[in-house]
Amino acid sequence: QVQLVESGGGLVQAGSSLRLSCAASGRTFRNYAMGWFRQAPGKEREAVAAINGSGGRTYYVDSVKGRFTISRDNAKNTVYLQMNSLKPEDTAVYYCAARSSWYATLDSYEYNYWGQGTQVTVSS
Repeated sequence: QVQLVESGGGLVQAGSSLRLSCAASGRTFRNYAMGWFRQAPGKEREAVAAINGSGGRTYYVDSVKGRFTISRDNAKNTVYLQMNSLKPEDTAVYYCAARSSWYATLDSYEYNYWGQGTQVTVSS
């Protein structure tokens, strides 16, 4: 069982930066691929980024490439999402998720554990 707790959301202006953190419980964090997903009001949940167990391979949805960076610190059981050049369309609840596999994917149905989410609001 893995428990995930996100933090770092907030209200910012367009062009600003935020860093989201997701702290995971458990002693085998490195065995889990991690992903960040988001859901805006009235829209379906969408993938943002994913990272494999070692942190050596990352994946991004096209809309955030070059602006967002996913990383992880396995010693701290934490995954991060650095978000730069934020846009109003990035406004959503952001969720981190853990997949019971070392290999990452952007398919949300492959993830087994989910955090409660953190709100990110970007004003224009």
